[in-house]
Amino acid sequence: MVSRLNRSPWIRADLAESRMNDTALILRAASFAAHKHRNQRRKDADASPYINHPLTLACILAGDGGITDAATLCAALLHDTVEDTDTTPAEIEAGFGAEIRAIVEEVTDDKSLPKAERKRLQIEHAAHISDKAKLVKLADKISNVRDMNAAPPAAWPLRRRQEYFDWAKSVIDRLRGIHPGLEAAFDAAYARRPG
Repeated sequence: MVSRLNRSPWIRADLAESRMNDTALILRAASFAAHKHRNQRRKDADASPYINHPLTLACILAGDGGITDAATLCAALLHDTVEDTDTTPAEIEAGFGAEIRAIVEEVTDDKSLPKAERKRLQIEHAAHISDKAKLVKLADKISNVRDMNAAPPAAWPLRRRQEYFDWAKSVIDRLRGIHPGLEAAFDAAYARRPG
């Protein structure tokens, strides 16, 4: 593991986390996420590149939410790397620091659990994660419900899409109070749900 980490282009011993400027750190997180998700596609009819999703989260946080905190933006970019790729938490920490690793871990589902249990745990844990993780979770659900409205998974029938909307709202309802503007953005996307 250590040798693989040392060969990674995203880990630079000469640029300690504390010395790296925020813009460079955010761009490295985007590059890292793009590399890790390079062969993944979304489930929409166009099979759009998966990297569009984490980039959208960062744009929602920065653009819609006015969030400028580098750790939050990096965690948004990296939020699915541990869950959906071969990335390890140690790799996130080595490349981006302990704080970003912690946020990513807070929003990462345990894929060894059945899907229904993972979904239940997201609802249960939403109220207890850090404020930065709540912002990432909120942006994730905004992105997903917007996509569910505009470009839903091609194979999902209406009922499954409606169930997703209701589940996402259950998650968001557990973390309300973190950012009224982003919560309003979620509510607006939710209000446009089909059916």
